Amino acid sequence: MKKLVIILLSLLLAIQTVGQIAPQKYFIEFTDKSNSPYSIDRPQEFLSLRALERRENQAIPIDQNDIPVNVDYVNAVANFGVTILTRSKWFNGITIYSFNPDVLDSISHLTFVKSIIKSYDIKHLNSDNKFRLEEVLLESNINKDNCKFSNKNTSIYYEYGPSYKQIHMLNGDSMHRMGFRGEGKIIAVLDAGFYHVDILPAFDSLWSNNQILGTKDFVNPGNNVFLEYEHGMEVLSTIGGNIPGQLIGSAPKAKFWLLRTEDVRSENIIEEYNWESAAEFADSAGVDIINSSLGYTTFDDTIQNHTCSDMNGNTTSVTRGANIAATKGMIIVNSAGNSGGSSWKCVGAPADGYSVIAVAAVDSNGVRAQFSSIGEETMRIKPNVAAMGSQTVMSSPIGTITRRNGTSFSSPLIAGMVACLWQAAPTWSNIYIMRAIELSSNQISNPDSLLGYGIPDFPKALLHLSAPGSIDNLKLQVYPNPFSTTVKITFLTSDHHHFDIQVFDLLGRIRYAMKNQNLTEGENSYVFNDLPVLPIGNYILKVVTDSSTYIIKLIKSLK
Repeated sequence: MKKLVIILLSLLLAIQTVGQIAPQKYFIEFTDKSNSPYSIDRPQEFLSLRALERRENQAIPIDQNDIPVNVDYVNAVANFGVTILTRSKWFNGITIYSFNPDVLDSISHLTFVKSIIKSYDIKHLNSDNKFRLEEVLLESNINKDNCKFSNKNTSIYYEYGPSYKQIHMLNGDSMHRMGFRGEGKIIAVLDAGFYHVDILPAFDSLWSNNQILGTKDFVNPGNNVFLEYEHGMEVLSTIGGNIPGQLIGSAPKAKFWLLRTEDVRSENIIEEYNWESAAEFADSAGVDIINSSLGYTTFDDTIQNHTCSDMNGNTTSVTRGANIAATKGMIIVNSAGNSGGSSWKCVGAPADGYSVIAVAAVDSNGVRAQFSSIGEETMRIKPNVAAMGSQTVMSSPIGTITRRNGTSFSSPLIAGMVACLWQAAPTWSNIYIMRAIELSSNQISNPDSLLGYGIPDFPKALLHLSAPGSIDNLKLQVYPNPFSTTVKITFLTSDHHHFDIQVFDLLGRIRYAMKNQNLTEGENSYVFNDLPVLPIGNYILKVVTDSSTYIIKLIKSLK
């Protein structure tokens, strides 16, 4: 009897450690990173040059969670015959695939294994799309001949067509006219698949200009993401799409990594680990902005379900991963969710993250979409901002232009505009960029739990970042500012050739321009004598040399 009790206790212990974990996919957490061949003193061995530059620009130190997981630990687990799926240096572990419960029991006894977490169960696989893509329903195709719009007062303009409203709502067309279209910024799109992005007409310019930097599948490593679900394609089209007269994205000149983290066949917590691994990859690759039109609330296995009380900013795995990603200097933009009309209601994960821009949805008139998830307005504001997520214009899977509903599509509109803003103010940190966006929004004085700070105005956000005396303009001085008639600018440069000067109003219209001014290395000066005709108000002064762009807020006052 005593022997039987010991056997039963042993079996109970095994159940507690791995028995409840069905033999499919698991997260193995390690105890440490001891004896690693990597060192924070040699970060170039595990971070790209661009990732290191991002950290340097924002004074972000390299720390232990940047160190990759111990390869000896990974190999020791792999020796049990399991398949290694992803690795997580931030969570210090790996996801694996195995049908053998005895193997899991053996792995759990390795001295360097801290825990094993069940993350996926094949019994829940089905043909229904149960994933938490933050979208609602497909609408009818639109008339692509209506609503054509352009502004040809500069050499930079777009025929937005029916996509004009969603860009103009954010004053994004003004940013575009000022020349800020996302150049120099890299956006990672985390999604469920990018069906036919390689052949659809909305993405021709991305391919011809080498703006697609690569793809990676974290669900089925090595898989072709262009044969998977279309949701990521639709999201990408609202950022980088370019079909003149029909569809222009919010950042048509940005570059992109396309990362598949979501499995449309099921809804399981492994996708949170996929998301976090993809965010790590984005960090290492030098990405600036992550757009995630995904949200995690409840799962096929109800034991894994989150609750609204878990949406507190730093509890779920995916939210913790998003917050860590922000500490690396990236900006994380996430759809708030489409649960406003359901019993769930609250913002999902990782949109709840302290360091995440959660985006609500409004219609073309700026009125909140009823499906848009509801957040907080007490301890912190969630959602943070809003954009057009009702009847948003995008590419369809067959290449026509269509409309869809969902915070899935308000989020990428904001992500693209973040790229444009950061292009205009490149020396600012992610935190300052995020705050400037909030300060520019139409509910800044009265934020709520429905739209947060409201709908941003990105030229106004740029004004916050280009105020006289800001760190972004140490090399550019303007006097007097405010001015009434004459203004003198002085700036330092190492260039030798020429410079251009432009003064924009907040609609992005050029109100003054001088081209090919002589440039010398060191200090350069220029005096404006013909600005009295400008109306009283705020303007953006832009000085462009061969290697640099300087931006400063210019204020016209009474005489």
